[in-house]
Amino acid sequence: MNDQTLLRYSRQIMLPEVDIEGQERLLAAHALVIGVGGLGSPVALYLAAAGIGRLTLADDDDVELSNLQRQIAHGEADLGTGKAESGARRIAEINQHCTVEVIPERLEGGVLERAIAEADVVLDCTDRFSSRFAINRACVAAGTPLVSGAAIRFSGQLAVFDLRRDDSPCYACLYGEDASDEALSCAESGVIAPLVGVIGTFQALEAVKILSAAGTPHQGLSTFDALNGQWRNFGLRKDPACSVCSSS
Repeated sequence: MNDQTLLRYSRQIMLPEVDIEGQERLLAAHALVIGVGGLGSPVALYLAAAGIGRLTLADDDDVELSNLQRQIAHGEADLGTGKAESGARRIAEINQHCTVEVIPERLEGGVLERAIAEADVVLDCTDRFSSRFAINRACVAAGTPLVSGAAIRFSGQLAVFDLRRDDSPCYACLYGEDASDEALSCAESGVIAPLVGVIGTFQALEAVKILSAAGTPHQGLSTFDALNGQWRNFGLRKDPACSVCSSS
């Protein structure tokens, strides 16, 4: 790192849990952000600001007027533009040294598997269970840590699956693979704007911890009731009968 880089990240480097070694890990890291909407916006912006060296943004949607209430990576000038492209432009304004790859399509099949295998951490910021199940399966197969967030109405949740560990549960241990996509639709159910920032920032924090080796990754499932301002944490163990991650 040169003097400018040291100055840019000085507030992180002075933390003993991060230090220069941790910041160098971040600069060498590759994070895959799937979905650049309400959750993916703060995720991508904070990861870029924190010094993640390479970000891949995947999203097949375009920016719409109804997105601007909560999707802070996009502005009025971005209406009609692909969200991944818009997010990349916003990142360039924050940190021109962050290398950004844009995938303006829904990741599926072999493309999804390759993208996840190339990443050091995956941040699931989608709003479809079908996408979440496919992402989880690919992360399990590649042994790539998965940081999963969700937000709807006034309720948010976060779970981290450190799939580098043999004893780690996966997303299917928590939900199975039978849930309907409609259960996560903000278009149908609504969402309060700052909630996605709370959960997305939490996701970014956990990714930074994983990539820098600072602290311990989040354990279990955390839920947030925004109406009452209450967090709850639930333990989560690997399901020996899981159809995705069980070796039996």
